[in-house]
This record gives sequence, C-alpha cells and structure tokens, in this order.
Amino acid sequence: MTARAKSGTPDLRRIEEAGFNALQTQRQLFYDGWLLRVAPGKARRARSVNAHFGSTLPLAQKIRYCERFYAERHLPVLFRITPFVQPADLGDALAAHGYEAFDPTLVQVARLATPPEPVDPTGCEIAAPSDAEFADALAQLQDLSREGRDALFERMAASPLRTRALLAYADGAPVAAGTVMLEDGLAGVFSMATAPAMRRRGVATALLGRLLAWAWERNATHAYLQVDAQNAPALAVYRKFGFATAYTYHYCGRAGDRQ
Repeated sequence: MTARAKSGTPDLRRIEEAGFNALQTQRQLFYDGWLLRVAPGKARRARSVNAHFGSTLPLAQKIRYCERFYAERHLPVLFRITPFVQPADLGDALAAHGYEAFDPTLVQVARLATPPEPVDPTGCEIAAPSDAEFADALAQLQDLSREGRDALFERMAASPLRTRALLAYADGAPVAAGTVMLEDGLAGVFSMATAPAMRRRGVATALLGRLLAWAWERNATHAYLQVDAQNAPALAVYRKFGFATAYTYHYCGRAGDRQ
C-alpha cells in the first residue's frame, strides 16, 4: 500500500512532533525532557515550555527553573498544555502554583485524498516570495515588531523542512500570507494571515488551496494546522478543505503574563 493510499489519521503524537519540527528555532534548549523555547514574537508556540518528553526531576523544581529561565530573558513564562504533557497532571500542578489556563487552540487535520480545485481570487495575484519578502509581509499583516520579524525570518531560513511560502498581492501590496511545511507525508500549514480589508473575499481560500495542492503533488497524505478556537472566519475557511479537530491544547500563565 502506498503512502497516498493510506486513509487513517496519523498518530496524533506524530503530528505534535511534526509541529515542533516545523516551528523549530535556534533559541531553545532541553531541560530534563522539557523543551523551552524563547524566540520573540507573537507565536506563543515559539516562546513557551513544552513538556512533551519524560523527566526525572521533582516537578516543583522544574517549574521554578522555568520561571527563572524566562525571567532572565524578559519573557513571560508560559506552559503549553497538550494531551501529551508529561507528567499528565502538569496542569493541576501549575494551578496550585497560581497559573491559569487560557487561549484554547484547536489542532485540526485533513486527509489529502485529492488536490483542491484551483481558485483565482478576484483582484489578487499569488506568488512565491523569498524568505525575507515573506517575513516582511507577515510582519506587516500581523503587526510584528522588528525583533519578531527577524525571529520569523530566522526560523524560515534555517528550517530543514521542504517549505512553500505564498503571498497574495493586491495593487502590488501583500494582503494575505501562508506557508506549508512537509515532513514524512504530513503538511503543516502555518502563518496564515489576511489583511482586514481583504477578508471574506476568497483570498485565504485560494491561498490555502494552492498550498495544499503543492503539498499533495509532493505526496503529502494529510495536512494539519493550529487555530484559535474562537477564530470563526478561519475555521470556516479550513472546513472547506475537510479540516476537523483532532485534539486541543491551551496555555497556562500567571496574571499579567498571558500575552
């Protein structure tokens, strides 16, 4: 049976691992099995604690270490809580230390049985930019700081994964963006953004369709993405391509650090 013929949903832990690889950054380290990321910018996945692997040290000691580690770098200490955290009661332990859960996020998966039908957005041109051009455009669309823009460019330029980045232009200005990153038959969709004035005009649908078609042509069997549970417009676009929630995660932070 070929990879294309496989119809079952991939192992969810594998999807989580692929997400780590797709959003890799040089600004990270392992501490007793926990992945601590400190890349600046809006993406909390790149500046949070990911307790995905087993550990041996006392939990209270590890939490204190993470708090010092992030404080020394002038970043809020955030813990990303997935169904796969180790130990499984980490969320309860954090609550006892004064942390609160926030920002529920959906991890959605779609099977790529056939390539999406191409759609041309009215009044827009879609093109593949350089990493620098994409970072500049996304920084504009998401109102990133210069530091956040540079961290995004660093992740894109250093990624070991095969990547396709696309921008939609209207009157020569970037109005939408998105990337897809391939690993072992999985296509991770990231950095989807659309200028407010261009929303609900089919631009995001056209952009995502081209990204998924590119991934399908390179033998991806499934696509996955991460989306805010409250982002109804984005969820409506993803539903068109068969995306459905496979699991959820959230963050834990103290009052004043939930940003």
